[in-house]
Amino acid sequence: MRGGVIASLGLCLIALSLPASGQQRTMPETARVYILWPPDGAVISGGFWLRMGLANAGVAPAGVEHPHTGHHHLLINTELPKLDEEIPNDRNHLHFGLGQTEARIELPPGRHTLQLLLGDENHVPHDPPLYSRRITITVVP
Repeated sequence: MRGGVIASLGLCLIALSLPASGQQRTMPETARVYILWPPDGAVISGGFWLRMGLANAGVAPAGVEHPHTGHHHLLINTELPKLDEEIPNDRNHLHFGLGQTEARIELPPGRHTLQLLLGDENHVPHDPPLYSRRITITVVP
């Protein structure tokens, strides 16, 4: 596949509005999000399983409002979006709105950056925002 991204395991593409209060959801100070696999600097042949981690908070699908929970968004070859608005939904911002913690990712050959950003039930980052460090991988044919 040229120039595209494929992620399997049912990406949820639900667009919901902010809570009536307009307030961002909070998370415990100890909460953190991280990429379990692949490691930074990995050289990968073809597709791979992305494994996403979350500590001291819970995973819940989009649309499910529950304190201290959210769902993963994968940022591919892009900077963090505005952290007080809904996370974009495009080939550089993959939503895992079913609460997935792993997904099969297909990227074209080349160097890529990956970063996780947790969003609430409305795909809005928490306050404070929870995001992983950005890693770099190289995909070879």
